[in-house]
Amino acid sequence: MAETQVVRQNVLRDEGRLPPVPEPGAMVIFGASGDLTARKLIPALYDLAEGRRLPMEFAVVGISRTEMSHDEFRNRLRDGLEEQRAGSVSEDVWESFSKGLFYLPGDSKKPETYEELKDFLKKLDGERGTSGNRIFYLSSSPSLFPTIVERLGEAGMSREDDGGYSRLVIEKPFGRDLESARHLNGDILRYFREKQIYRIDHYLGKETVQNILALRFSNGIFEPVWNQHYVDHVQITVAEDIGVGTRGAFYEEAGALRDIVQNHVMQVLCLTAMEPPVAFDADSLREEKVKVLKAVRPISEDEVGEAAVRGQYDGGWVFGEEVRGYREEKDVAADSETETYVALKLLVDNWRWAGVPFYVRAGKRMPKKATEISIQFHKTPHTPFSGPDTEGLEPNVLVIRVQPEEGVSLKIGAKVPGSGFEVRSVNMDLLYGSAFMEEAPDAYQRLLLDLMLGDPTLFIRADEAEGAWSILQPVMEGWSKDGHAARYPAGTWGPDEAGELLGHDGREWRRP
Repeated sequence: MAETQVVRQNVLRDEGRLPPVPEPGAMVIFGASGDLTARKLIPALYDLAEGRRLPMEFAVVGISRTEMSHDEFRNRLRDGLEEQRAGSVSEDVWESFSKGLFYLPGDSKKPETYEELKDFLKKLDGERGTSGNRIFYLSSSPSLFPTIVERLGEAGMSREDDGGYSRLVIEKPFGRDLESARHLNGDILRYFREKQIYRIDHYLGKETVQNILALRFSNGIFEPVWNQHYVDHVQITVAEDIGVGTRGAFYEEAGALRDIVQNHVMQVLCLTAMEPPVAFDADSLREEKVKVLKAVRPISEDEVGEAAVRGQYDGGWVFGEEVRGYREEKDVAADSETETYVALKLLVDNWRWAGVPFYVRAGKRMPKKATEISIQFHKTPHTPFSGPDTEGLEPNVLVIRVQPEEGVSLKIGAKVPGSGFEVRSVNMDLLYGSAFMEEAPDAYQRLLLDLMLGDPTLFIRADEAEGAWSILQPVMEGWSKDGHAARYPAGTWGPDEAGELLGHDGREWRRP
């Protein structure tokens, strides 16, 4: 019976009626003892296996310096999976899936680690049928990226021999600034070709981020007004209610500009502002995103004070709980000026967006967790109604909510029921969860599947990463000379200076 079902599924896939399953292969995770593997990567792979989207001939090989056996590695991953999928882990699926989980203790700086890995992968080709296909996932410290790439190249594992593929996955941050990003690209391209490289930003795997494209390019009513003739300004908000937690040491090195703005925010900006691609494929989509980055007006160091705001949270209250300030967090310097909040005013100098400001902000210890894109349209040039009748009327606003309640909201003017003619703003809401009656897959689930299928559409190309850094480089240099970060109480929407950024233009931040 099971064989009949498998045959039927294969027939349906051949007819294009079922989604494709990737080829057999092995995924090597460097830094496998870290949180990302247990919290994100393995749960996403498990979900693919449960949904029969993962080939049976698949293996995961974890590498880190921690001494562990295969069984200890599997038990650790099972514990992590239980935390993420409490009560919903299938014993049958886990038993089959976990047989493909392996662990090699080793120092990623030493050549002998890679010789051992190479031999082990060849062994898996024979025992698991992984067909010589390799994915090398860099989940380690970014400082080790160049060394790992070099060692893989020296061991000959970057070559695609005998019809098998070799792919390299790089987690953010991709460099610390423009110069380091260029150096890292250069180091990687010595051993891997661009088409083998997958720079991952999990935001691009979120269903609602992809729905920006669907909303724009599958509906005839939006694209004609998606330009400077109708749009007054655009706001992009990435707000988190949490603090830095145990990541104080990391944040002292990175800050919000590197951690959130350079990748997540700039990618959302590109999808919002880009021209329609000729096709939904990797080259077409990424070409249009790069054009947006090239069109963003450079911010000179002299203009940083007018176009950029950096802030840092003090103690305050979030959801009725008193929380400490950033300087009191673990591994944070008592006199730190590292930013936990960033606000920028960006201008896109092209035909579509000439004169339309894009206000972006990202921060921690905000009143709530919310990621959204808000497109505010121009006010109507004239209303025939009397002034008192339209006191509650606001400009039309289209809001795309990325998280936590994924959906789209359109603010329109409508008559208030009654004998008078009062006009007030109301929202038309679409919630994806209730509209489609199914839970959106995790971002990593989508991205790992695309990775195994060899589809780079939702991954970042080298010139995209460098383009984002080139926009932010003057801001970082300006802040390095004037290190002061404006303070804001935890549980608020940022420092007063962020409000003034819009106030100078006669606008104000939208409250998500």
